Amino acid sequence: MNNKALCGLRRHRMSPRALFCGTLIFLFSVIPAFSLTSRLERGITLYGESRWREAVIELRRAEAEARNTDERAEALYWISLAELSAGEYGASLEDMEELERAAPESRYAGELSYHKGRVLFYLGRWDESAVLLRDYADNTGDAVKKAAALYWIGESLFAMGQFEEARDVFALITEQYPQSAKFEAASYRLALINQKKVESELLEMLKWSHEESLKSVEDYQRRERFYDQALVAYQKRFADLDGGGLSAEEYRRQLSAAEARISELEALLNISGGTDRQRRLREIRNQAVETEEYLQSGRSGGGQ
Repeated sequence: MNNKALCGLRRHRMSPRALFCGTLIFLFSVIPAFSLTSRLERGITLYGESRWREAVIELRRAEAEARNTDERAEALYWISLAELSAGEYGASLEDMEELERAAPESRYAGELSYHKGRVLFYLGRWDESAVLLRDYADNTGDAVKKAAALYWIGESLFAMGQFEEARDVFALITEQYPQSAKFEAASYRLALINQKKVESELLEMLKWSHEESLKSVEDYQRRERFYDQALVAYQKRFADLDGGGLSAEEYRRQLSAAEARISELEALLNISGGTDRQRRLREIRNQAVETEEYLQSGRSGGGQ
């Protein structure tokens, strides 16, 4: 290298101060991206290791350091999944809704509706979950994802007590998606629903049998009361017939005496012919007839 070239190099050589400043500018331009990427990757790794709460902490830092909407959306998506896996459903739903507000067109918008449907299911909002997941299942072209969405629809219907509708959904999974990861779970639910159906039918039969038994018992008790009343009535009639100790022979004797009295009064009537005596005679005769009829009814009753 000639002297002229060396002099050119000396003239363009950076001073130590300029070199230091240039290095700082470079580092500040590179480190944030490196830091975000490493934190996000670290958070995703922790999520994959089922260390969900640690993942949330690391991902929150990545969210705080995000330089644009896409980076923040990335962090929020994985935060919401980590919270979902940790059972922090309320927090997960809040972050999902924040992601929808902050980046409605993010690349996670489609998948987010599936996970949001699961969160709603765990929060007991089954009807909302079923509607959201149905929309997702209708719009996804991935058979695996569709089967997964259908499974959670079935779970929502099952939770709401709509067993027949849930049965149809689980049957659809077992028939059309036998390779799905939800096949075994759907088969189990089908067996459980069928068992519940049998139990329901047996309970209905038992209820019907119990009602019939109650009717039979009530009918028996009603007849028993009737027989008891009839027995009391018969006992009263016999007591009346006995007359407090009078026998049938005594009744016949009294009847004969009454008839003799009637004959005597008739004779007196023929002699006197008084109107008062005629009326009295009719009264005595009627009493005698009634006494005889009652005695006869008592005898006929005693033979039953």
